[in-house]
Amino acid sequence: MSLREVATELVRRLQATGATAYWVGGCVRDQLRGQQPADYDIATSARPEQIERLFPQTIAVGRKFGVIIVLEAGHPFQVATFRAEAEYQDGRHPDQVTFADARADARRRDFTVNGLFFDPVRGQLFDWVEGEADLRARVIRTIGEPGERFAEDHLRLLRAVRFAAQLDFVIEPATGAAVQRLAPSIRSVSAERVREELLRAFRPPHAGRGLRLLRETGLLAEILPELVAAETCEQPPEHHPEGTVFAHLIRMLEQLPPDSPPSLPWAVVLHDIGKPATFQRDPESGAIHFYGHEKIGAVMAEAVLRRLKFPRKQTEEIVACVRQHMQFKDVRQMRKATLRRLLLRPTFPVELELHRLDCLGSHGQLDLYDFLVAARQTLGQEPHLVPPLVTGRDLLALGLAPGPALGALLAEIRDKQLQDELRTREEACEWAAKRIAGGGECDGPQGS
Repeated sequence: MSLREVATELVRRLQATGATAYWVGGCVRDQLRGQQPADYDIATSARPEQIERLFPQTIAVGRKFGVIIVLEAGHPFQVATFRAEAEYQDGRHPDQVTFADARADARRRDFTVNGLFFDPVRGQLFDWVEGEADLRARVIRTIGEPGERFAEDHLRLLRAVRFAAQLDFVIEPATGAAVQRLAPSIRSVSAERVREELLRAFRPPHAGRGLRLLRETGLLAEILPELVAAETCEQPPEHHPEGTVFAHLIRMLEQLPPDSPPSLPWAVVLHDIGKPATFQRDPESGAIHFYGHEKIGAVMAEAVLRRLKFPRKQTEEIVACVRQHMQFKDVRQMRKATLRRLLLRPTFPVELELHRLDCLGSHGQLDLYDFLVAARQTLGQEPHLVPPLVTGRDLLALGLAPGPALGALLAEIRDKQLQDELRTREEACEWAAKRIAGGGECDGPQGS
């Protein structure tokens, strides 16, 4: 049974008890746009206790708001009782919740395109907020007065941008003006909720428009103030004909592949965050430089990601991409060992894609990218070079005592391995044994 069929059956079972039940929100919007919904939310006149009695597996995630999660066919469905809300003192939670009818439930929602109801059993659409017209016109408009809707939940300011970017819609003028006016209110929203909306806003293929809308609405200055200076930060035209750092970021985001790894959009957004702070113009030649911007940028990127409560592992991956992205310009001159260490970095696949986008977002030359792709293919044909030839246990067996010298010798052997000076475990052990015994044959690696 498909997800749609399961969602239809849930509505049918609710209606069989005499309750009113509809699909609501994003699933109706997506269906009308000809897209397959990823999730189905259900709104009903049934009360929470009735929902729990009707379905064997439920989770009361928001009982006082009438929200129950129903687990059916291995998938969670949000089933919520029709309700009206009033008084939002904290800019997120209503102080008063009363169970109501479907019309009242529609009027308390955020945007007209999310306020549509659909009866899948009878095939009937219910539109009490003129959402279908806005859907056809490709418009994001609040239900009712924009200031009131945004005051109820300040995250809606960011959701307006996210939906406009995600759906490629325009924000209706009064709604857009309210977002600009109330943009500072987004500061009251938790970092986790802001992060989740930004993750959606920066998904391909709408990531470039997401960043542009954040700037146009004033939300960028509130959420990612470190990027504001990028809007006017010039770049050397011989390398960046696209113009400012911000224009560069937009061009990169517009070319994100559909299957981008989660860290890639953020590596793009943050990779040049250190440029405005390191901007220099030669007083004689007029040449523009950003010496060390990748190091400054890595520090700034880590601060941004920590502020937005990104998971530690993802933060480390993105920061590594920012710190190391300038190394790619020197790959042709690297010693074989240095290049192979770069190719074997855990973050290399994301770094390589960041480099490709960096080139496409500026001068358009992909010769270094092609060189690295070929180098990676060559390395892939030599699997014996990927794992280290020896381990610390091997060196202990050869008589080397535990301590810093053991790690240093392992690094030295690894370097010689990547330089093709040591090719087998036997060669590595023989070389290590001579070094441990003080043999003069074992020279250290050449300087890089």
